[in-house]
Amino acid sequence: MTTQHQAQRDDEIFDVVNERDEVIGQSTRREVHSRGLRHRAVHVLVFNVRGQVFLQKRSMAKDTAPGCWDSSCSGHLDAGEDYLPAAMRELIEEIGLKIAGPHLLTPVLHSEACPDTSNEFVWVYRLSSEGPFVLSPAEIERGEWFAPAAVTQAIAEKPEVYARSFRYLWTKLLAM
Repeated sequence: MTTQHQAQRDDEIFDVVNERDEVIGQSTRREVHSRGLRHRAVHVLVFNVRGQVFLQKRSMAKDTAPGCWDSSCSGHLDAGEDYLPAAMRELIEEIGLKIAGPHLLTPVLHSEACPDTSNEFVWVYRLSSEGPFVLSPAEIERGEWFAPAAVTQAIAEKPEVYARSFRYLWTKLLAM
């Protein structure tokens, strides 16, 4: 990621929310992260017809969890944006997948903001798709399909190779 691109990302404006996920103001990405303010994010888990989940290996240029495995796509909500449109936007931006409509995304989990999510309220969505995917090199090193049981086992054996928020959300999904 170029220095200019990182500066643009640091200047992104996010909604700051209270403990009930209600907007109480706006601030830059840099400020939100440096002060640990509550904000919002989405994760999408894409499954194929064989029941495998597509995971991305984050670019080494990412400011958090570089080189770690993560959800199929994930990202912050922009100021004024709702969760579902953010999920559709992230699908396009990160894995180049444009879907026919929001009805294809199934909400599967809403997580409260906590240290494990970097103080993000998170909606996790499920999507069925075979791709094709066009991975954003600024965001993603590579992607692969995994059996869910293999993901669970790998997280137990080598948690450090998975993004912290992904590990937390995956565990919550398994408990449902």
